[in-house]
Amino acid sequence: MSEGGDNGDERKGSGMKQIQVAIDGPSGTGKSSVSKLVAKQHGWGYLDTGAMYRALTWWCLDQDVDLDDGPAVTDASKSFDLQMGTDPSNPTVAVGDRRIDAEIREPELTRQVAKVATNLEVRANMRERQRALMQQLAEQTGGVVAEGRDITTVVAPDADVRILMTASEEARLARRSKELSSTVEATRSQIVDRDKADSTVSQFMTAADGVTLVDTSELTFEESLAAVLQIVQGARRD
Repeated sequence: MSEGGDNGDERKGSGMKQIQVAIDGPSGTGKSSVSKLVAKQHGWGYLDTGAMYRALTWWCLDQDVDLDDGPAVTDASKSFDLQMGTDPSNPTVAVGDRRIDAEIREPELTRQVAKVATNLEVRANMRERQRALMQQLAEQTGGVVAEGRDITTVVAPDADVRILMTASEEARLARRSKELSSTVEATRSQIVDRDKADSTVSQFMTAADGVTLVDTSELTFEESLAAVLQIVQGARRD
C-alpha cells in the first residue's frame, strides 16, 4: 500500500471514536520508542514523520539531486514513491521496492537531512502526505500515533492528544550516544546541530498552547511511557 501498510483489521476503525495522537520533541527524548509502544498497546497505526524526510534525502542522493537546489528537491518530494510501513511492531521505510531502513539512519545522511527538512516547500508537500496518512491509519485501526517535530503545531494541531516530549541536552546526548555506541562529543553534532537547523522551521523545544509537556530528563523509559499512556487514556475517557 503506497505510503501505508497493512496495520491490522480495518474493522477496528468502525463504530468507535478515532484517536489521533501527535508527539513532538527533539532527538533523545524517547519519543520514537514511546510512540511505537503506545500505538502497539492500542492496536493503532504508527507514523514516523522524520523518517519521511530521511527517505527523501536518501532518494535525492541516490538520484544525484543536489540538496542545495531547493526547487529540484521540492520536485522530488512531489513524485518520489514513498512507502511507509506503519505497523508499530515493525515500522519500515521504502522507496518503490527498495527498503532503506538502515540507509536512512547512516551518519552521513543524518548530517545532510536538515537541508531537506528545512526546505519550506518540501515541508508543505510532506505535510499533506502526513495528514493523509494519519487520517488513513485512524480510519483503518481506530487510532494513530504520529511523531516528529511539528506534528502538534502544524501537521495535526487538532489532534485529540498533543504532547511535547523534552529532556535536558545532557540527558539527550547521553541517551543517543549510548544508542549509537559513540562518545557524547561525537554525537553532539548529530543532535544539537540538527535541532538548531530544524528549529528554524518548526517549534519543538517548547510546548505550544494546548500541548502537554512531558519532561523525561529524570525519567526512566518505563516512567516516560507511563506518563504518555496516562495522558492518552485521559483523552480517551474524555
